[in-house]
Amino acid sequence: MLPFSKKLTFVGSSLFESVSVDSKMNNKAHSLLWNIRQFSTLLPRSRALRINPLGFCKPEVIHSKWNPRNHVLNGFDEGLQPSARYLFRGTFILKSVDGCTQTKGISHTAVLKLDRILCPKRLSFDSKHSFASDGASEHDLMKTNLHHTSSEDALTKKMRPTPVNHGKLAQECNSLSDVLDTFSKAPTFPGSIYFLAMWTIAKRVSEDKRRFEVQLMFRHPAFNQLCDQMMREVKIMHYNHLLFSLNAMVKLGVPQNSLMVQTLLRTIQERINECDERCLSVLSTALEPMEPCLNVNALRAAIQILVDQQVWKIDHIFTLQTVMKCIGKDTPLALKKKLEMKALKELGRFSVVNSQHMFEVLAAMDHRSVVLLNECSKVVIDNIHGCPFKVLIGILQSCKHLRYQNEDLFKSIADYVATTFDIWKLKQVIFLLLLFETLGFRPSGLMDKLMEKVIEEPGSLNMKNIVSILHVYSSLNHAHKGQNREFLEAMASALTGCLHHMSSENLLSAVHSFCMMNYFPLAPINQLIKKGIINELLTSGDTEKNIHKLHVLNTCLKLDESAYNKGIPVPLPQLPPSLPYPNEKVAEVLSSLLEGEGCFSKNVQLPHNYHIDFEIRMDANRTQVFSFSDRDSTSTTNMKRVAVLCVPKSVYCLNSQHPRGLLAMKIRHLNVMGFHVILINNWELRKLKMEDAVTFMKTKIYSNDALPTSGATVQSMD
Repeated sequence: MLPFSKKLTFVGSSLFESVSVDSKMNNKAHSLLWNIRQFSTLLPRSRALRINPLGFCKPEVIHSKWNPRNHVLNGFDEGLQPSARYLFRGTFILKSVDGCTQTKGISHTAVLKLDRILCPKRLSFDSKHSFASDGASEHDLMKTNLHHTSSEDALTKKMRPTPVNHGKLAQECNSLSDVLDTFSKAPTFPGSIYFLAMWTIAKRVSEDKRRFEVQLMFRHPAFNQLCDQMMREVKIMHYNHLLFSLNAMVKLGVPQNSLMVQTLLRTIQERINECDERCLSVLSTALEPMEPCLNVNALRAAIQILVDQQVWKIDHIFTLQTVMKCIGKDTPLALKKKLEMKALKELGRFSVVNSQHMFEVLAAMDHRSVVLLNECSKVVIDNIHGCPFKVLIGILQSCKHLRYQNEDLFKSIADYVATTFDIWKLKQVIFLLLLFETLGFRPSGLMDKLMEKVIEEPGSLNMKNIVSILHVYSSLNHAHKGQNREFLEAMASALTGCLHHMSSENLLSAVHSFCMMNYFPLAPINQLIKKGIINELLTSGDTEKNIHKLHVLNTCLKLDESAYNKGIPVPLPQLPPSLPYPNEKVAEVLSSLLEGEGCFSKNVQLPHNYHIDFEIRMDANRTQVFSFSDRDSTSTTNMKRVAVLCVPKSVYCLNSQHPRGLLAMKIRHLNVMGFHVILINNWELRKLKMEDAVTFMKTKIYSNDALPTSGATVQSMD
């Protein structure tokens, strides 16, 4: 082996920049140098660097008078052309290969062991030359090397490593283990193709089978060998392959804190300047589900910088959305606004899928763009039929996260599911209803359909379904006049069948929902009010929520018409007093209308933990107001107590005057306690001038018979 003083480089047609050679070099060494000098003629004479027009800082190498199709290793791994170190019978030569995209400060080397050099026949050693052909003269050998720039011939095809396509490999293999078996028999470069093939196979199988296959993959003896090979190849691998490998590993469940994944992240970070638009999309997809760590945070910061500089040059909508989803909620507001403007600019190019996906993208960014959401909602509504269940769920979850309420969108989804009710699974319908409940939207048609289903097949419900259905119907205060009784009886029957294996908290939730709907099934309540279960609820789980529900149950048992009159036999902890909401404008309006504050009382605390904002005392016909200081009027049986409740929008179902469950129950209990209830919508009264507010309040407090025939300027909201 020749002793080299430093790395070998090419300058023009010269082979070495600096080589120290023993003065007693023999003929074999002279012949070796002569042969290698001929190979150097295949190299490009000049190289120029220019920035990629996509603007993502990817260097593009231009060679003058050089046809890359004629290069010896052209096609190596379908475009992979790093700087390569070739091994000729134990002698290393560093050779710059056409097409290398190198980042400053990073060396790219690949080790290849070749049994044949660039000549048509196998060379062997003799006494005269270092390399000699069997039957070929030195002139023929030089001719072969100097005229190698012709079209590909049999020699080139024989010398080039056989490319392995991950798609073809995925077709030939039936499992992840088959891919690893193929690798163990004949490992090829790069190792990324095996991870890509395994992820391709994993995508086409069911989720359960995928989990099983991944477990077998980790246990396979060749898996560690594949990871070792990947660790050696990361510095010389094409940047695209690095990113696809990372994405495949993340999707296959390779631990993020493993040395393999962290090495990939680090290498990708070092070569970030090679990132073009396609790479940016793949990198964003890979990083999006990953937990924060030093390398992940550094890459996300790098993506933010690249996107901030090149956002207007991003051409594909999918890339734009993937990047927006990846950079997440911690993105500076200025960049969020810039991405929003880019998306609005590209709205005309949005496909239906892009519009559907935009909800989740904005939710991931935690950026509430009402204009963008409204435009995408129109597309979703127009193309709602055939929309997959997963997409519907994603849209509703994103609306919840963004606090975006679009009644037309919700109604469109609910009507579509109600129309195609028979094609949906019961758990899918219930899941949708749970999301509608969190959004405050009451889909009457869909809920009526489910009531019919429950009445027809009560045995199809399991414990989880029962608790969820009762929660939705009680929270949204939904009842069907013709079927409500049958529905409640069917639900009570189904619940009774599950009592023996229900947890205490699930039983409490179910009975609490029944009580809110003014229905009291005996068997579940008898099971719940046992001292052992009550004590368990008061000492374990979410005790604060349990205590509140037990107080509701106790109040309902005492006030509503039920078989129980004494309530829960165990004393319950006291609830904290509710803080009064400041209603200065309502107090000012009442004082002006009733000519003084003596005719009403503020912040009245009632039994059973109920609180009312204002109390007014009137005659039975609600035509006259009594002063609180008038003892004669307060003792008469002709007096009527009026409870004025100042309520926000959240106590109603979306864009309606239909009260939700807790408000409906409170109104019912106040009526039992002898109050006439008047609801004042805070957001409506706040908009009115004082004169109009007085007129509005007058129409709410006094009965129609007591009002003048000229009518009020504002319509009553009763």
